Amino acid sequence: MARPTIEDIARRVGVSKGAVSFALNGRPGVSEATRARILKVAEEMNWRPHTAARALGGARAGAVGLVIARPARTLGVEPFFAQLLSGLQAGLSAHSVALELLVVEDTEAEIEVYRRWASEHRVDGFILVDLKVRDTRVDVVEGLGVPAVVLGGPGRHGSLSSVWADDREAMLSIVDYLAALGHRRIAHVAGLPAFQHTQRRMRALRDSARRLGLAEVSSLPTDFSDAEGAATTRMLLSRPRRPTAIVYDSDLMAVAGLGVAGEMGVAVPGDLSIVAFDDSVLTRIVHPALTALTRDTFALGTEVAETLLAIVAEPGLQRDRRTPTPRLAVRESTAPPALGRDS
Repeated sequence: MARPTIEDIARRVGVSKGAVSFALNGRPGVSEATRARILKVAEEMNWRPHTAARALGGARAGAVGLVIARPARTLGVEPFFAQLLSGLQAGLSAHSVALELLVVEDTEAEIEVYRRWASEHRVDGFILVDLKVRDTRVDVVEGLGVPAVVLGGPGRHGSLSSVWADDREAMLSIVDYLAALGHRRIAHVAGLPAFQHTQRRMRALRDSARRLGLAEVSSLPTDFSDAEGAATTRMLLSRPRRPTAIVYDSDLMAVAGLGVAGEMGVAVPGDLSIVAFDDSVLTRIVHPALTALTRDTFALGTEVAETLLAIVAEPGLQRDRRTPTPRLAVRESTAPPALGRDS
């Protein structure tokens, strides 16, 4: 069914298209009675403004777009994204700007959404997350000419603005802490290897191992789900020489790993120390409470929103904002390795 137009409304009400335009845009030029009739008919016909036509008139869409290419089932239980979205919404709504959110299956579908939204003038800007090692999205978004902010960095995002925290420094702080406790066999249950932040964390672990002379370190990629976090933990704890500490790339996987350790009779922190790269209510309500990297993810979301709005307001502006490095909150899940287990 074709979308109703101003001409359709004018024909139904029996007025000119100009009168309908005045009424729908809240401009003077029609009586209040006529305006009320026009608005009533527009509502009955389910009329909505055409964003492309509005853009041609120089008006903004009043919305920004975020497309996430992750499994919806996994995303739905991710505390990080819940807090990030809350911060984004708060930062945008303070300026009466809406957030268009879409979850898709893969990068190709994500790029198609960007192209469609740009052609329809659906949004005034994009927010890109999960920056990849070879990220085809960057060139596409640059070519579309739509203002955009990347959550992630540093570097490798072309001319796009970015808001980022130093994942490398964060991982180094975890390994230094565990090594100071006496751990020499450290495993890393990582996220998707295509992501830049996953690669930075993996490299930081390897670099720390060389610097500190750690006996055994390894990174095992997953899809960030609790299921893969649990399965990887079970595999690690089934090894003859199992790690004395495991670092998880998300709070969700860390909690899943804690559950597996309990099932297998591996005491935390007596036999195994656990650290989560993200902090949330999940890491604090389990027993033992999990040592985790903590940061204000809500504030991170508002920072991204404010950065994008500044770029939308001033086309051509490029910003690179580094946020504070997450700090380690030491709780009950970490301790020195049991005697004889650190060699």
